[in-house]
Amino acid sequence: MKKLEEVLQDWEAVIGLEVHAELTTLETKMFCGCKLEFGADPNTHTCPVCLGLPGALPVPNRAAIESIVLAGLATNCDIEQHSMFYRKNYMYPDMSKNFQITQGPVAFCMRGHLDLEVDGAAAKERVDLKEAQENGSYVAHIGIERIHMEEDAGKMVHVGGGEGRIAGATHSLIDYNRCGTPLIELVTEPELRTPEEARLFMQKLRQIYLAIGISDCSMEEGSLRCDGNVSLRRRGETKLGTKTELKNMNSFKNLHDGLAYEICRQAEVLEEGGIIYQETRHWDPSKKRTIVMRVKETADDYRLFPEPDMAPFDISREFVEEVRQRLPELPDQKAKRFEEDYGLSAYDARHLVEHRTTARFFEECMRLQGAGEVAKPLANMIINDVAAYLNTNPEITDLAQTALTPPRALELVTLIAQDKISSKQGKEVFAAILEEDKDPAAIVADRGMEQVSDTGAIEAVVDGVLAAFPDKVEQYKGGKTGLLGFFVGQCMKEMKGQGNPKVINELLTQKLDS
Repeated sequence: MKKLEEVLQDWEAVIGLEVHAELTTLETKMFCGCKLEFGADPNTHTCPVCLGLPGALPVPNRAAIESIVLAGLATNCDIEQHSMFYRKNYMYPDMSKNFQITQGPVAFCMRGHLDLEVDGAAAKERVDLKEAQENGSYVAHIGIERIHMEEDAGKMVHVGGGEGRIAGATHSLIDYNRCGTPLIELVTEPELRTPEEARLFMQKLRQIYLAIGISDCSMEEGSLRCDGNVSLRRRGETKLGTKTELKNMNSFKNLHDGLAYEICRQAEVLEEGGIIYQETRHWDPSKKRTIVMRVKETADDYRLFPEPDMAPFDISREFVEEVRQRLPELPDQKAKRFEEDYGLSAYDARHLVEHRTTARFFEECMRLQGAGEVAKPLANMIINDVAAYLNTNPEITDLAQTALTPPRALELVTLIAQDKISSKQGKEVFAAILEEDKDPAAIVADRGMEQVSDTGAIEAVVDGVLAAFPDKVEQYKGGKTGLLGFFVGQCMKEMKGQGNPKVINELLTQKLDS
């Protein structure tokens, strides 16, 4: 099978996403008063309404309507004043009433968009964009068709065939606790063209949902999940190909890798004269391939009709403006402010706001007096060391849970900026802060790490090293300038790692080039 980069030279991928987010920050379900609680004992949060028992009447959750309007405003959508709920009819074991309350052709939020900044190697995948090829970056404008409200189904647990597998299971259990959970579904226009664009869209959407506080967006627990639709057409053609759907992608990597594989698979089938069938497929990350779940010969007919137990929904302009006042600073706005207020690059600012934890910590540090001159090194430490620590410790959602405080972070970057320790030693001190709960200066003193920057002391070591390796000196002067690293290493060895590498480099270069 060809690699993705090769395939995209000849074929254009047309990708659309359907992103489902459970409104987990609410206290109760969409149409009843049952409590929302992930991990509760099975079937302990149910009632006649969410089970669909005869005579039970649904009542819309006002807080859920506020949440979807927030989501629409944050993604540049138009908020429809008039809409209604429908019944989407289908028989499935985890939906006891055999229909789902959802929205019809007109949703609460319509016609939105998000802009994605794509750079680096991923930009080269857009072979059709001159901007991407010349600058190594571009902005993708991705339309949002709609965001609609619906209720989630329950959860099936298949027993006896291994976790998550139906084949070989001896029986299945159903937990209706999730039934009726408020769920919003965002549907993009088919305007994504690469797996990386799809990944960036999901990441940006998750940042927005977290910023406005409508969901915990836990992909591992299923409160944020994505279906990807993808088809291929020859470059230059406008007619759409037959699409396949990848269901329930529960991580950014799975979304990217599943779409990449499916693009390559479809290209191979088409180039061999085969036919792409409209079907739903599952991405198996362990086998790194997609697997057919079911074939769709026709569009599903859900016999949608207006929900008879609820009147059409009217949203007043006053309500929309009231919700708009609750909009916090969004990630793009925060990144722009970081650039303007602290002189950060667009790259640094964008990566700082990727996680609420890192953005909040950076701002806490910058609020301390005299922190302005260390904004850049502080940002570097947070983007690299702090982000890596959080990635390996996902249970930590706030750095206040750790020994790394804003004053300690500032003290550490100041020690490095003043050449009292090297950047390599800085990483050692960073780890020690978290492990030992000590201030950076105390760690440096305890371990005898402070760098020697005295020119006279370093010059004596440099002269000694050059005298000890006359043959290497001759080779350097003969053109082997790469030996400079060897001399630096010998000097650092002599000084037990405490020599200032900048001063050592300067003195060595001065003496060797004289």
